[in-house]
Amino acid sequence: MANQFDVANAPEGEPKEIVAADFIQWKRSDLVDDYPVADYSAELTARISSDADEIKIAATENADYYLFSANTVTTAAYTAGTYSWQIEVTQTSSGNTIVVDSGKFKVIANLDAAGVDPRSDDAIMLTKIENLLAGKADSDVSNYSINGRSLTKFSFEELIKTRDYYKSKVVREQNTELAKNGEKTSQTILVRF
Repeated sequence: MANQFDVANAPEGEPKEIVAADFIQWKRSDLVDDYPVADYSAELTARISSDADEIKIAATENADYYLFSANTVTTAAYTAGTYSWQIEVTQTSSGNTIVVDSGKFKVIANLDAAGVDPRSDDAIMLTKIENLLAGKADSDVSNYSINGRSLTKFSFEELIKTRDYYKSKVVREQNTELAKNGEKTSQTILVRF
């Protein structure tokens, strides 16, 4: 594995995933032919939603590429989630900008941070539903009313259906991870000759 702190080893193109509180850097050498660094600058802007959690990374210029980087302190403030990003190039002489590329990346919570649950949202939901099902036998009232206010709970059948839905999603996640690592999945078909 190459030293990821070394600029010479910076990967080409935006990352697919960023771990919060990790140092990141990447190059965009494909931009310098059309937008020479002497006349232009580049910046990445990314957001989860319209008003929240904006990321801005201004590129430093090199004759051969634009280098985007963010230090550990900066990325520690990133909220976990899927971001939409765009690269804007600014013409130095006029101040005019143009979006030259866009895409998505995911920020993953750093396990060093207190209270971080490494499970996916689907796995967390599955655990919550299974805990509800375990307690369902103890409090098997589907609805009740107190002082004119009523509360309706999921029926046992609705909880089973919802649990099965999340369980299938978690199994797909697990199979994808196993396949990515070259391991046997629950979908592997074994053939004997």
